[in-house]
Amino acid sequence: MAKLSLSYAGHLSDRVRDLYHGVVAPEGIDLHFIPMSPVQAFNRMLRGEFDCGEMSFSTYVIKAAQRALPFVAIPVFPSRAFRHGNIYVNRAAGIATPEDLKGKRVGVPEYAMTAAVWARGALMQEYGVDPAQIRWVTGGLQGPGRRPLVETSIPGVSIEHEDTRGLNDMLLTGEIDALIAPQTPPSLRQGDDRIAYLFADVPGVERDYFRKTGIFPIMHTVVIRKDVYEKNPWIAVSLLDAFEKSKANCMAELNIDEPLPISLPWIGQYVQSIREVFGDDFWPYGVEKNRTTIDALCGFLHDQGIAQRRVAVDELFAEAIHAAGQIKL
Repeated sequence: MAKLSLSYAGHLSDRVRDLYHGVVAPEGIDLHFIPMSPVQAFNRMLRGEFDCGEMSFSTYVIKAAQRALPFVAIPVFPSRAFRHGNIYVNRAAGIATPEDLKGKRVGVPEYAMTAAVWARGALMQEYGVDPAQIRWVTGGLQGPGRRPLVETSIPGVSIEHEDTRGLNDMLLTGEIDALIAPQTPPSLRQGDDRIAYLFADVPGVERDYFRKTGIFPIMHTVVIRKDVYEKNPWIAVSLLDAFEKSKANCMAELNIDEPLPISLPWIGQYVQSIREVFGDDFWPYGVEKNRTTIDALCGFLHDQGIAQRRVAVDELFAEAIHAAGQIKL
């Protein structure tokens, strides 16, 4: 029997590299992996251009809350990141602590983007900073033109869109006091001393957050177009298994001592330090190992007024995953 041909769009990382090169192949599937930036993949998946692909997790949960999902997800999480280190400030704005963000003007590329939801969630949970206490400005990081995946209007929260300036430039000039963005602003990368991280010890703060909450924030999940899934529900388990195998190969490579698998000195010692905090499975797929994190995101989206209802974790993933018993991975 011929394999089912499926197109997949997503960013290329070590965790999915073997899928891209065909070293790992989903059973019964001829997967055509098309690498592209996450934002490109999200927009094009929402337009239905691919059979499956990477999707903003917050966008997926928002659509689930609306009961308007055009696709179904599998519990694969290609992108994760802590977000305390993605809060940047203009030194002249007088922001020394998270609480100093109250009353300030803060830029963010998209209000409902997953990175911003996690950052605001930590500010609310850990420091008592409510989003309604901040004036938000959305727009492109390096230039104008970025439009949100999800239009957001929340009673009691000030959100304006900037069409003429990039947020990086606005942070430099003080037109915004702070910035939350998944990419480091170019001004900070270039060493401009007007810009600083809100948290001086980013790794320390983020490790403490994980130890306290058990949360390693999920940014993206993998989705299958609903019409494709409904014709071939078995592909959910096949894809999940293949993503697991590709990730396992990546993690095994990190154990290689000589020659170095990654072009970084002391990588072995760094990997060991990660295991001491997270355990051996520090990038887990599946639902049960991620239930606390997924539930936290669902809660933050509802608490921040972005999702119209609090979505339950178990309604987020393909029924075929439940039926196969894979939900307890």
